[in-house]
Amino acid sequence: MFDNNQICQLFNIQYPIIQGGMIWASGYKLATAVSNAGGLGLIGAGSMYPEVLREHIQKAKKCTVKPFGVNVPLLYPNVEEIMQILVEEGMKIVFTSAGNPATWTKFLKENGITVVHVVSNVKFALKAQEAGVDAVVAEGFEAGGHNGREETTTLTLIPMVKEQINIPLIAAGGIATGKGMLATMILGADGVQLGSRFVASEEASSHINFKNAVVKVQDGDTHLTLKELAPVRLIKNEFYQRLQDFYKTHPDKDALQEFLGRGRAKKGMFEGDLTEGELEIGQIAGLIKDIKPVQKIFEEILDDFQSVLKNTATF
Repeated sequence: MFDNNQICQLFNIQYPIIQGGMIWASGYKLATAVSNAGGLGLIGAGSMYPEVLREHIQKAKKCTVKPFGVNVPLLYPNVEEIMQILVEEGMKIVFTSAGNPATWTKFLKENGITVVHVVSNVKFALKAQEAGVDAVVAEGFEAGGHNGREETTTLTLIPMVKEQINIPLIAAGGIATGKGMLATMILGADGVQLGSRFVASEEASSHINFKNAVVKVQDGDTHLTLKELAPVRLIKNEFYQRLQDFYKTHPDKDALQEFLGRGRAKKGMFEGDLTEGELEIGQIAGLIKDIKPVQKIFEEILDDFQSVLKNTATF
């Protein structure tokens, strides 16, 4: 079905489905489960010390013979050490985000690594292409975790980026079903990246309390906030409510950073503190009703994709 798909050819995978490199969820178990299911799994370096990342890469190599990659936020404080580890461990696929792709793309490409950069608008997609990346992920406002400030939805972002670039395009933000996958590909995407759906998987390293909170999310239960620091979509828990009350005092950037403190995302998503932790998830969580093995998630998405594709012929 995807024999001539550009994303499948670029990464040598069976299906153009990529797992988001989410902090506190994307360890080697999730990444290799996705790769073994026929997609592209990503280890999320954003919540790992350098040597922890090395350990996850080495464990992943023992769990799959299929391609997998690493997602690296470029604002990471130890990014130089991270990049050296990626080269030393022989990584062939790296997704970069949260920073200027021109900073590291040349280095990675010179070391034989396929590079993809995550963007939230057309301007940054063009900058990523100019920097020499092999593909871009265009992530809409619906996405969980850190997000764009412009609040451009996936439905509008994908066709706008598609008409401006000539490299493969991956859609992200608000996709958890075969229907969503097909819709974004009709709009011009060559593949999709899913985050929230894989958070609610058995293999995700996030805490079971967080996973259970995700499947309880309904329409309107998340909100994009903290734009002054780094926009992030959160479940509306007690910490979120206190944050909104704090906004009423007109805090500046420093005051917000002090209120946020350190380790807030770890507290919520990895340690399972649903009261005081940051709970990052996408709007599509309102459609996620259960926690399943990755293989089952793939089967459902692909069955849904094929069913809808077949039915569109009757329109």
